Amino acid sequence: MIPKKIKAVFILIFVFTSSLLYSQDTYKEILETAYTPIDKEVYDIIVAKDKEYFEAYNTCDLKKQAALYSEDLEFFHDKGGLSTSKQDILTAIEQNICEKVNRTLIEGSIEVYPIKDYGAIEIGYHKFYNNQEPNAKSKASKFIMVWKKEETNWLISKVISLH
Repeated sequence: MIPKKIKAVFILIFVFTSSLLYSQDTYKEILETAYTPIDKEVYDIIVAKDKEYFEAYNTCDLKKQAALYSEDLEFFHDKGGLSTSKQDILTAIEQNICEKVNRTLIEGSIEVYPIKDYGAIEIGYHKFYNNQEPNAKSKASKFIMVWKKEETNWLISKVISLH
């Protein structure tokens, strides 16, 4: 026969772990939850900076793009790997993107999370269209951008591009 104290401990463990299992949100529930910005001012700034950057991207304004990149930029691309040279990234954009590819944001997909004493993280979905393949389908892909605030200027310090 099991002593009462041990039985009680087992019952408490069972109840506690059962409540944990059933209290967790499912992925579907998480996706169905509407995003609300934690800091509306930071959210508005980052959404505007995203627009500013990708207007420069779509019009091949390399000078503007360079001005929005931090000097310690890291660009993680799921297919291309890691790039840490700001100049190499700009050269790759000039050679592979300019007048060939356009980006469109999936409206309403941006989420912004302030990072104390650093800046913010932007997460969203976008599509890229290859102008040389006008009939090709484009599927939405996730991106993550880390924005560093330097005095009053917001700069892209990390990009994670997932396709």
